[in-house]
Amino acid sequence: MTPVLISGGGIGGLALALTLHQIGVPCRVLEASREMRPLGVGINLQPNAVRELYDLGITAADLDRVGLPIREWALVGLNGREVYAEPRGRDAGYDWPQYGCHRGRLHMMLYDKVVERLGPDAVELGTRVHGYRLTQDGVTVEVEGPDGTTGQRDARLLIAADGIHSPIRAQMHPDQPPIHWGGALMWRGTVRAKPLRGGASFVGLGTHRHRMVIYPISAPDADGMALVNWIAEVTMDGTDGWPHDGWFRPVQLPDFVHHFDGFRYDWLDVPDMLSRADCYYENPMIDRDPVPTWVDGPVALMGDAAHAMYPTGSNGASQAIVDARVLGAKLLAHGLTPEALAAYDTELCAPVSALVLRNRGAGPFGLLNLLDERCGGVFDEIDAVIPPQERRDFMAGYKAATGFAIETLNAAPPTIPPDAHIG
Repeated sequence: MTPVLISGGGIGGLALALTLHQIGVPCRVLEASREMRPLGVGINLQPNAVRELYDLGITAADLDRVGLPIREWALVGLNGREVYAEPRGRDAGYDWPQYGCHRGRLHMMLYDKVVERLGPDAVELGTRVHGYRLTQDGVTVEVEGPDGTTGQRDARLLIAADGIHSPIRAQMHPDQPPIHWGGALMWRGTVRAKPLRGGASFVGLGTHRHRMVIYPISAPDADGMALVNWIAEVTMDGTDGWPHDGWFRPVQLPDFVHHFDGFRYDWLDVPDMLSRADCYYENPMIDRDPVPTWVDGPVALMGDAAHAMYPTGSNGASQAIVDARVLGAKLLAHGLTPEALAAYDTELCAPVSALVLRNRGAGPFGLLNLLDERCGGVFDEIDAVIPPQERRDFMAGYKAATGFAIETLNAAPPTIPPDAHIG
């Protein structure tokens, strides 16, 4: 019997595998993809997640190879004027940086670490988990192998890190509503360009219903050019649901660039930037309604399987990493038992579910909602529309809800004490 089976070898599942290895728990990752490939474009790792990666032995040099520290977060109105800006990471006073990363490169780095530390058989590719059955000793997992044959695996615990379409979540919550799409449509890609503002800035530009998000995911080369991640977003009527079969598809520039013809400023020409991009992907901004629990006895959900959320707060991947570390801490405290999973559920399910709904309401981009309500997004002096203290209080409330308020995070003890082991 395997002590822990992990369904899904994404960022959260791999972080959990590394955590279990760190505390001396054998595990096996079952990943449906037949090969690991560096898929996706940019993501952010918040300081609370970078802290956990450092504690896992992932170094700054490792992260520098897949991204760069983000030093500023800024919102800019549709007229090109600054609404709000603040330092990020160590520049803001955190003990850890915030990183803008290429998602695929981060994923492959974690995969390489798992293979290096746990061995080449730690991740079983082409192996899909379809469901589970509770037993007296733990759980029996229904598995389909690379050749299509089906079978069963016994484990003490099953952790579902298998994403927004998780069959484990569907079995645990058979009456869950369908995937939620509120009408926001995103186009994403990367481009070689000169980074905006200070060179390591995350910039949100436009309105809460019509905006660009732009940030670098590599350090600049000698010519000052970096790999820059961009997201172009428009909110439309989503009453009838998503009209396509797939959730993520390649598209062409003429399919969407007209939405951003007016995004031309003396410091940025968005249509020109988009014309030089090296890829274009379309996907709806989707999440799932929260569920009352992430646990069914010896089975637990984590990452997007537990709390798929809008990317407005740039904390989906960060929360998956935190999930993995909290799971590890509860296993240390309670052993390989359903009680450990229940303690994990008690600590995270309610507050993270609230975060899902907060992000659905625009997350930190909610400042742009206020701007639109008060002046239609057009202003001469932002202080006259949203006073400075109101802007600071808004952002402080969001950081507290997401678990990376500076003083709280810096003062918190390690989630998993150094050299802690089970047994």
